Amino acid sequence: MFTGIRRSGRGVNVWPGYVDALSALLMVVIFVLLIFTLSQFLLRQLVSEQETELDALHEHLATLIEQLGLEQARGKQRQAELEQLSATLAALTGEKQQLAATLAQERQSTADARGELARLNQQIQALQQQLQTIGAALAQAEQEKRAQAEQIQELGKRLNIELARRVHELQSYRSEFFGQMRKALGENSGLRIEGDRFVFQSELLFASGSAELGVAGKEQLRQLAQTLRSLSQKIPENIDWVLRVDGHTDPVPLASNSPFSSNWELSTARALSVVRYLVKEGIPPRRLVAAGFGEYRPLDPGTDAEANRRNRRIEIKLTTP
Repeated sequence: MFTGIRRSGRGVNVWPGYVDALSALLMVVIFVLLIFTLSQFLLRQLVSEQETELDALHEHLATLIEQLGLEQARGKQRQAELEQLSATLAALTGEKQQLAATLAQERQSTADARGELARLNQQIQALQQQLQTIGAALAQAEQEKRAQAEQIQELGKRLNIELARRVHELQSYRSEFFGQMRKALGENSGLRIEGDRFVFQSELLFASGSAELGVAGKEQLRQLAQTLRSLSQKIPENIDWVLRVDGHTDPVPLASNSPFSSNWELSTARALSVVRYLVKEGIPPRRLVAAGFGEYRPLDPGTDAEANRRNRRIEIKLTTP
């Protein structure tokens, strides 16, 4: 070729060589372009497939991420549920321990209750035995009570008979006393008998408003004491008797210079004066009783001078204590 070129320099045509070279170069370029285009096509095809695979991988990764998020949410939920279950388990464990302690306490209480029940049963048995003993004693006491009641009833009958007999004897002695007193005192307008008692008008024994016995009053009481001493020797010792002296006044108020604050005190003082004089005349003090009634037990409900005179009195009665 170079030989041909040199020949063309001497007048040879070199364009065909250039054309051939250019053709060869163009063919090389076209081949290179074809190779490049093919490689680009193949590369594009490969990239397209890789992008498809990459998209699929991205989708799969997104799916995995989503599933991972769901699993994480589920894990958190399960963790919360686990924590809640753990708390519930702890609470149940505490309740279990508390119930176990309560059960142990209840068992102890049950054991104590059983022991107490056993003691109570023993006490009940002892009480039943005591009740039986008491019942037997009560039955015996009831029997003795009935026997005593019969004895008391019998003694009551005897006592009533004896009392009636003694009252009858005392009444007989009282009648004798009244008879002897009538003989000893004779007829006296200031002395009268009212039922079972002698009634002395106050004027016969005392001055107005005074509790000091007068001379005439002492004489009357001396005769009464003499008669009573004579009669007391006849009354048996087993008959208990007393001579009761009651003082009475009218409702007229006392003078301002009176030593007594009320008619009640005056009547009591007069009764005591009579009792003291009878003791002085030999009547035993244990056989005498003094009482003052003031104006509160009148014989005559009137308010005139005669009624007041009748109500001013000393009553003497032979009676039982």
